[in-house]
Amino acid sequence: MSDAPDLPDPDDLDYEALGLTAGLEIHQQLDTSTKLFCQCPTRLRDPEDSSRRIHRYLHPTKSELGEIDAAALEESSVEREFEYLAYDSTCLVEEDDEPPHRVDEEALDVVLKIAALLDMDPVDQIHTMRKIVIDGSNTSGFQRTMLVAFGGAIETPQGPVGIDDLMLEEESAQRVTETDQGVRYSLDRLGIPLVEIGTDPDISTPEQARAAAERIGMLLRSTGNVKRGLGTIRQDVNVSIAEGARIEMKGVQSLDDIETLVRNEARRQVVLLDIAEELQSRDAAVHEPQDVTDVFADTDSGVIAGAIESGGAVHAVRLEGFDGLLGREVQPDHRLGTECADYARRHGAGGLFHTDELPAYGVSEAEVADLRDAVDADPADAVALVADDPETAATAIEAAADRARAAIAGVPEETRDANPDGTSSYLRPLPGSARMYPETDVPPVEPDPGAIETPELLTEKVERYVEEYGLDSGLADQVAYGQRWSVFEDAVARGVDPALAARTVESTVTELSRDDVPVEALDAEHFLAVLDMVADDELASEGVPDLLEALAESPDADARELAEEAGLGSADEGTVREAVQRVIDRNADQVADEGMGAFSGLMGECMGELRGKADGDLVSDVLREEIQAHAE
Repeated sequence: MSDAPDLPDPDDLDYEALGLTAGLEIHQQLDTSTKLFCQCPTRLRDPEDSSRRIHRYLHPTKSELGEIDAAALEESSVEREFEYLAYDSTCLVEEDDEPPHRVDEEALDVVLKIAALLDMDPVDQIHTMRKIVIDGSNTSGFQRTMLVAFGGAIETPQGPVGIDDLMLEEESAQRVTETDQGVRYSLDRLGIPLVEIGTDPDISTPEQARAAAERIGMLLRSTGNVKRGLGTIRQDVNVSIAEGARIEMKGVQSLDDIETLVRNEARRQVVLLDIAEELQSRDAAVHEPQDVTDVFADTDSGVIAGAIESGGAVHAVRLEGFDGLLGREVQPDHRLGTECADYARRHGAGGLFHTDELPAYGVSEAEVADLRDAVDADPADAVALVADDPETAATAIEAAADRARAAIAGVPEETRDANPDGTSSYLRPLPGSARMYPETDVPPVEPDPGAIETPELLTEKVERYVEEYGLDSGLADQVAYGQRWSVFEDAVARGVDPALAARTVESTVTELSRDDVPVEALDAEHFLAVLDMVADDELASEGVPDLLEALAESPDADARELAEEAGLGSADEGTVREAVQRVIDRNADQVADEGMGAFSGLMGECMGELRGKADGDLVSDVLREEIQAHAE
């Protein structure tokens, strides 16, 4: 056969001609004091602080119509034990040993603010539903979720994007690690209020997908009531092309990844459609898997020999007409064979071998020939195989065969995992409507959107900071989009210079963090105490970093006492003049030779002499006077 064509360049794709359609699901944790259905705190804990462990097995249940969701059914095909880390703050609701309490009022207020910013219509009555989830991420085997509003819209540079629905739900448990028996989760994150925003499929380019996510993120942060940091916001991206299928990519962490993922998924579907056309032209078919262990009785392949020596088996499937196509690249470093292997891994296998890549991995040419004979494969056929314990080998090769059958038809609908490199990997089938049913333990809620005040947008806040406080646009943008804009506004309202307040909550904190100062220990009161001292002439602005560092190391200490201990009090003019004169005396020859040209070098020495106890403007004025006097 001829060499496989190169992977298309995504920049060469005509997304309009392909009929690219995309939508977003944005998941954002809310910054509330308690969880959605209990009074436990929403702070995250160190797994080392866990005081006990809970063990569970989860199985799918039928919906009210007697149906079982396909995704849940596949998840249950792999028997796993789920272990949960509990803490001194973990309650019976989180353990699923007590019914949920009423919906948290604070979370309801925040989600109604979000609805207003998205120009959505709240429902008349909010009903809680159960969504079946048996991957272990919830102790109950389902996630509680509720529709709050619908029918909104946002603007992007590429055109409007409709907002289909706004959901309020409980966050899942935090996955900690894989265990020999299954998966270990931490219960500290379970139950944190989470909003899910679903757009209409109005997005037609990768650039618009990013722009829409960026706009929604800005609106969410404008509430001032969302958590910040890695893992607190996640984007799921739904992508399809006209002749392809809807693919849901889960867990996109960064805005920068969205464009790449959409481009790669569109390209993947283009290639899969090309492969399907080629397979159909070859009258391709997938035959029944069979046991071919005897072929590898004396193999030098470590993987296969290890499986057989452990009592395992080798199962293979003849893929009629597939020769050369399993090795066809569908994403960067991902081939059709990789996609079949993902299905096999989902059912417990370590991976999959196929004849497009053999002989290799210790498998000889003679063994490949014997393998082809064993399954009656012709030269135009491919063969895939799995070596594992007998049960895993059988289920895994059947799953791989299912993926090969889907390749003949075209693009299968799937839920896929977003990889850090911008590619994606198979997770499970798309969920269906059979996964939802009513939650009878939580009474309905009638929202009151009239009581909600729409917050100022961050974009509007930037403009106001420039106009009202005289900040330059760059600094105004940093403060408005940062985590401490409310500290900045409180400080300015108390008489602190706006530029100083802005630099303190942004650049000063960044510099301290780079020096490994534990700035996360600093709260609003720490910043306001330090800035108040500057406003009251008790501390020079140059002493702010040192005092904040001291407070970060001793967050329970009094700011004024720490300043006194560190000698950070604001020096008066007399003290400043004495320090400046000492510096000039040490550098008398330089001052005599250079005059005012010595100013820049001596300024730094003067500030060091005063150790942050004096205002820089005062030191500058006194130094100029003393240099002039010395010259005269």
